[in-house]
Amino acid sequence: MKRIWRAALVAVAALAMAACTSTADPSGSATGEDIKIGTLLDVTSWDPAQADIGFDGPYLSAVYDPLVALDAGSRPVPGLAESWEYSPDHLTLTMELRTGVTFSDGEPFDAAAAVQNLEHLRAGVRSGQTYANVSEFKQVDEDTVAVHLKKKDDALLYYMGLGRSWMASPAAITAGTLATRPVGSGPYTFDPARSTSGSEYVFTKKSGHWDDGTYPFSTIHVQPIADPTASFNAMLSGQLDIAYANAADIPRAKDNGWNVASDVATWVGIQFTDRTGKELEPLGDVRVRRAINHAFDGAAMLKSVGQGAGVATNQVFPAGRSVHDASLDDLYAFDLAKAKKLMAEAGYPDGFPVTMPMSSIFQPWQPSVQQTLGKLGIKVTWKNMSPADYQKNAATYPMFVAVLALDSNPAASVDGRITSQQWFNPNPSVEDFPEVAELVGQIEAATGDEQLPLIHRLNQQITELAWQDVWYQANNIYFSTEDITVTPITGMMFPTLRFIQRG
Repeated sequence: MKRIWRAALVAVAALAMAACTSTADPSGSATGEDIKIGTLLDVTSWDPAQADIGFDGPYLSAVYDPLVALDAGSRPVPGLAESWEYSPDHLTLTMELRTGVTFSDGEPFDAAAAVQNLEHLRAGVRSGQTYANVSEFKQVDEDTVAVHLKKKDDALLYYMGLGRSWMASPAAITAGTLATRPVGSGPYTFDPARSTSGSEYVFTKKSGHWDDGTYPFSTIHVQPIADPTASFNAMLSGQLDIAYANAADIPRAKDNGWNVASDVATWVGIQFTDRTGKELEPLGDVRVRRAINHAFDGAAMLKSVGQGAGVATNQVFPAGRSVHDASLDDLYAFDLAKAKKLMAEAGYPDGFPVTMPMSSIFQPWQPSVQQTLGKLGIKVTWKNMSPADYQKNAATYPMFVAVLALDSNPAASVDGRITSQQWFNPNPSVEDFPEVAELVGQIEAATGDEQLPLIHRLNQQITELAWQDVWYQANNIYFSTEDITVTPITGMMFPTLRFIQRG
């Protein structure tokens, strides 16, 4: 199964950039009941089936309600689905829906509307892979929907809560107008008269929304600002209350009395797409992959390129969560002598040639990669390409520099980082490693908390197999004025409005 990639590459420049900002006097906070949010990217689409859940959260969560939401611990919680239950075989998910909800165009929300939305999402270019294991959506009665699965899908509710269950007006879906004119039942209404596409989007609060208490602000202003320097200066001048931020600005943000919120969002390192050596024979030897891991000083790279904003680790399961194993973080401690010894033991004392892709947004890491691999005799030839072409073509090379989004849900991490086909992992190669395949099978057969110790073992296993070369996990950072709190959610590049509160 292939899960759709979420925007992470687009944030790389901001994560790697050392911003130079002015020192104007700070002023302002959330004015009255208004709040001004500076996010990194413009909305990709108002259609939930076409939107990117990475940075579209503030936009879509204003106008749409989800069937399933996430809480601060990334656990699925009720939205328009008040409750749900799996059948004993976990192949049918039955959802009881909230009643009395109406879309902004007057259309009612009910089971028929939910089924139409789910079918629309399943057909979506970006959203469709969330529902890849669904065989049928069925209306049971006016307020009940059944989701029938082809196979057990432990990540489904998490993905739905992450941003893949926004409900839109059935009439707007039928008319095909959602991409430019959002019609939902959400806590706010989009105000096009006060908005300027690409510059500022304004939303006014609805009266009597069913979840009114979760959304304390009367007016939301969202401004896409790609330059962290501009975002910082906008906060200094009082034009923003929240900004997607650069780690280099943290000291001055604290000097200004702002809140600083951060959590791991991506892993940074080298992705091996050819772990079996079918294209580049040396990579099929675990000693070579381990040598590459030992050769890089992840902590130093985190400090120099990542500005210290993150966690030095070898793992793809997010730091601070249940599956992450701190005892593994020094498994590949920087040791060039050991790396060279492993290369020699594998039969490559003089290294080997490799061609790797490169793009402008990855250039902060390029010198370190060239120099470090060169010390092992690995001679890199770079193939330059645009950022857009990088995502399309990087995985056609046996290894490439990667900045990839993390998921806070363990089952989703297994699915998205190990077992499923992705743009960055076109050949998961699980079946080529019997010990991995066996453990994955045990995880898929287990349910709930029974999976956690098995996933913990899988994390240890793929780390020992040097499944990839992780240097560190990088934080997403958000500044907010002293009266505003932002709760970062690993899996969302910018959190939805329910995670932006007063206090």
